[in-house]
Amino acid sequence: MLALLSLPAGVFSAGKSEPVKVKPPVARVVRDDEAQTSANAEPPPAKGDIETTIRVQIFLDEHNFGPGKIDGKIGEFTLKAGQIFNQVHGIPKDDWTTILKASQKLVTSTYAAYRLQENDFRFLVPTLPQKPEDQAQYKYLGYRDIAEFVSEKFHTSVECLETINPGVSFSRLRAGDILTVPNVKTPFLIEQVPYSQKYGPDPVLSAHRVVVDTKERVATFYDDKDTLFASFPITPGQKKFIHVGNWIVQNMISTPEFRWDKSMLDEGKRSEQFYQLPPGPNNPVGIFWAGTNKTGIGLHGTSSPETIGRSESHGCVRIANWDAVRLPTLIRPGAKMEMK
Repeated sequence: MLALLSLPAGVFSAGKSEPVKVKPPVARVVRDDEAQTSANAEPPPAKGDIETTIRVQIFLDEHNFGPGKIDGKIGEFTLKAGQIFNQVHGIPKDDWTTILKASQKLVTSTYAAYRLQENDFRFLVPTLPQKPEDQAQYKYLGYRDIAEFVSEKFHTSVECLETINPGVSFSRLRAGDILTVPNVKTPFLIEQVPYSQKYGPDPVLSAHRVVVDTKERVATFYDDKDTLFASFPITPGQKKFIHVGNWIVQNMISTPEFRWDKSMLDEGKRSEQFYQLPPGPNNPVGIFWAGTNKTGIGLHGTSSPETIGRSESHGCVRIANWDAVRLPTLIRPGAKMEMK
C-alpha cells in the first residue's frame, strides 16, 4: 500500500515569503558497531533492482549525500554518494552492507501516493518560451507542466515518473489526481522557498568550506574541524572558464534574477546587450545563488536538473534545485570555496 503524502500548500508571493527552515545536515547516522568489515561486504544494488536502488538513493539523499536523480538507476553519482557516505563513517568504500540495511529501515515503502493540489498548478507557466529575450518579458519562470513540477518536488525525473505511472496522461492531470512518486522524506517545496531572501554570515556555517572537484563533478562540504559531512553532484563550468583556486563565498540569495549576457556566457566579458531574467525554478541559475569574490563565479541551482554532471555549464557550478535549497544550512558568506 502506498503512503498518501499531504504536503503543505503555499503561495508564491513576491516579498511576503518567510525563510524556509531546512533540516540541518546529519553529522552521524550510523553507530560504530553497525560498520561492516570488508569480509562481509555486500555490493551495491544490482542493475534492474529499481526498488532497492530507490530506497538507497532516498537514504543517501536524506543524509545530504546526493545521489543525483532518484530514479532507480545505479549510476555514477549514486555510486559516488555511497562511497563518500562510507568514507565518512569509516566503512570500506565498496561495502554497501550498512547502506542497504539502513535504507530498509528508513524507507519502509519505496513509493508514495501524491495527490495534486490546486496550489501546485499556480507554479506552472505552460507558455514559457525557450529564448531569453522572450523569457525576459515574463514575471516568473515557472514550470512548463505538472510533470516537471512533481519530478523536481520528489528529486526525480519525468522519465521515472512516467515509468512508475504507466498509462497516465500527464497532460490531462488535474487537482485531486494521484500520482505514484518516490517516497522522498524531504521533498523540494518550491512553495516554501523564500522570495529574494538574503543570507548573512553565521558563526558556525561561515567556518565551513566547500570543495568543488571539477573532474569528479562533486562538491564536498566540510565543517570547522575539517570533517566531511555532505556531498552533491555538480556540473562544472567550461574548462576555459574554470577558475582553479581558493575563493570566499560573499553573498547568498534565494530566487535570484539572472543577467543573461551572451558575451559573458561565451567569452567571459560583460556587454551592454543582455536580458534580465525574472526568478523561478526555470531561471538559468535556479532558485538559489551563492556568489564568490571571483566576479561572476558562484554555486547555484539550475533549470535543468537532468543535466547535472552530464553537460558543461558556462562558468559557474550548477547543482539541482533540491540540493541548492540546502546551501544556507551548509555554508554561509565567509565560507571558503576551493575549486580544483
